[in-house]
Amino acid sequence: MRKPRSGAGQPAPSRTTPIPPGTRDVLPDEMRELRAISGRMRTTFEQAGYGEVHTPALEYEDVLRRGEERAAGARYRTFDEQGAVLALRSDMTIPIARVVATRYAEVDPPLRFCYFAHAWRATERGVGEPREFLQGGLELIGPSAPEGEAEVLELTIAALDAAGLRRHRVGVGDGSLYRRLLEALDVPAERHMPLLECLSRRDLVGLETHVSALGETSERERELLVRLPELRGGREVLERADGPVADAVQGLRALHELLAERGVADRVIFDLGLVRELGYYTGAVFEVYDPAVGFALGGGGRYDDLLGRFGRALPACGMALDVKRVHMAQAAEEALG
Repeated sequence: MRKPRSGAGQPAPSRTTPIPPGTRDVLPDEMRELRAISGRMRTTFEQAGYGEVHTPALEYEDVLRRGEERAAGARYRTFDEQGAVLALRSDMTIPIARVVATRYAEVDPPLRFCYFAHAWRATERGVGEPREFLQGGLELIGPSAPEGEAEVLELTIAALDAAGLRRHRVGVGDGSLYRRLLEALDVPAERHMPLLECLSRRDLVGLETHVSALGETSERERELLVRLPELRGGREVLERADGPVADAVQGLRALHELLAERGVADRVIFDLGLVRELGYYTGAVFEVYDPAVGFALGGGGRYDDLLGRFGRALPACGMALDVKRVHMAQAAEEALG
């Protein structure tokens, strides 16, 4: 597979006709390669019984807010002819939750869906982050933990294998782990969000600063709040999670056993400081890495409460991959040899 072309031989960008920041044009050579990667991933998903779905790029804003109140404000909004507020989706999980509740209300689980679709997220001006994404992902509805997580992780690894990656790993944590620790240590609720936001940005220096300001906690408790997010590695890190979270990692231990049975445990890194920005995650959370590039290729996790907000309470788990970043990682691996 050729590397994405971005130099000589390519049409020069216009100096007089800009495009919105965080977006870019995709030219034929790269488009062919993106389609090839998407096709191999799609085949992997479909062979595992995941049917492809497509949902509207525009949703009613109140529907999206039902799924995730905090993220809805960051979406791009417009109005329909009757004045109702519409918003561009920022991921596919909430629309698929809506589809399950409305179109599959009488269908027995498990339900397996995959998708390849664009999503949009607002970013701070000047940070250089993309605003438009091509996502390829899967959603598993019905199976509970840890069986659901094991299936999603195994299939994600297989799809990236099919896309041509060889060095990828998946970070696995528990989105509720640090919240449980904060509650167990009686950290005031108004102090939680700054700490969790530092974790979501992987800002451990900022985390330590906020923890140092917690005068109502003991020195040992503050040390635990700083040390837990630093635990990262194989199964052995689960044995080092002591104190109030010792029992909370039992689910991750059970997940490791299932991954070992499926032969993919060595592709997983346990990361006890991993949290996801979206608030609907209720258990295990994932982030996909490749050492050839310095950014995450995607993420996901368990969201057992989300479908109930749309009228059909079912456990669920999913993963979303940024196809363009997968392409960049594949090219970087190829360049490294």
